[in-house]
Amino acid sequence: MINWLLINLIAKEKTMNFIDISEDMKDEYNSVVNHPLQSYEWGEFRKKTGIKVVRRGLIQNGKLVDGFTMTLHKIPRTKYYIGYLPKGNNPTQELIEELMRIGREENCIFIQLEPNIRKENWKLEIGNWKFRLRDAAHPLFTKYTFLLDLTKSEQELLAAMHPKTRYNLRVAEKHKVKIVEDDSQKSFERYLKLMMETTNRQRFYAHTPSYHKNMFEILPKKADPNSLSYHLLNASYDGKTLTSWVVFVFKDTIYYPYGASSRENREVMANNLIAWEAIKFGKKLGLKYFDMWGALGPEPDKNDAWYGFHRFKEGYGAELVEFVGSYDLVVKPALYELYKVVDKLRWGLLRLKSKLQ
Repeated sequence: MINWLLINLIAKEKTMNFIDISEDMKDEYNSVVNHPLQSYEWGEFRKKTGIKVVRRGLIQNGKLVDGFTMTLHKIPRTKYYIGYLPKGNNPTQELIEELMRIGREENCIFIQLEPNIRKENWKLEIGNWKFRLRDAAHPLFTKYTFLLDLTKSEQELLAAMHPKTRYNLRVAEKHKVKIVEDDSQKSFERYLKLMMETTNRQRFYAHTPSYHKNMFEILPKKADPNSLSYHLLNASYDGKTLTSWVVFVFKDTIYYPYGASSRENREVMANNLIAWEAIKFGKKLGLKYFDMWGALGPEPDKNDAWYGFHRFKEGYGAELVEFVGSYDLVVKPALYELYKVVDKLRWGLLRLKSKLQ
């Protein structure tokens, strides 16, 4: 049970106060955050990967009104850390003050913020702290995503798709590609094998097998309006799994963060059908939105490595949504300037190395 007596005592001493979030406050905490990466369950998963997690809630007049989960990442061969707060709520003066306090306490050079706020709804009210907030030196999350309205009928959703996408769905159905939800250990092992095959083939950065294994083991598999849940969708043809998707369900939205596919039988368009079945899966659960977890901007570069993914998602007729972007909350200004120089050199060397391979 939540110790509301203690919370009320705290509230009497101070109208607004941040407290640590315990497990018995999980549901209340999840009710005030708005993205899987801020959920209580995601914080538990990140702890399992060995990352330090700070999870706080803001109490106002005895009620939990806001919260955040931040991870702390040690800079190799130094005593310093970087804080990361992805997809949080709109920054307020109270939040910035709390983050600065934690940043100093944890020896952070800066804390990267990526608010889950659409650009048109951006209101930054942080008082005198604006001088500490800079455009991120190295953003991690894309500013854009495709968001599909699941309250529309299947007929309306199909009509809004690109004709080529609808055609590919018919091709997959003609070949009798089967899509099933399977959250078993065996299904996860197939997904992991496909994930390794996909990343090796496309040569892009990916999380380690242990990262995915911890995620599979920690996150709940049953959809629940009060928690984050993890689901595996598999597309099979002729007895072989061709495509596997991990989808998250949190509150009223289904998300597509991870996917893997085989080189085999691309002509049967399994990727297109699994996306359509993910949409129907979300509708069956009574969800309102499908967040496709990232996109390029309104005028994508055809030479961009992610252009193919962007075009694939665009084919489903979703709205291209722009978020406010990434910001660095600078805790140690001099070290931050030095860090930017070193980080730029590091990424330049990594790009050169990839070209020489």
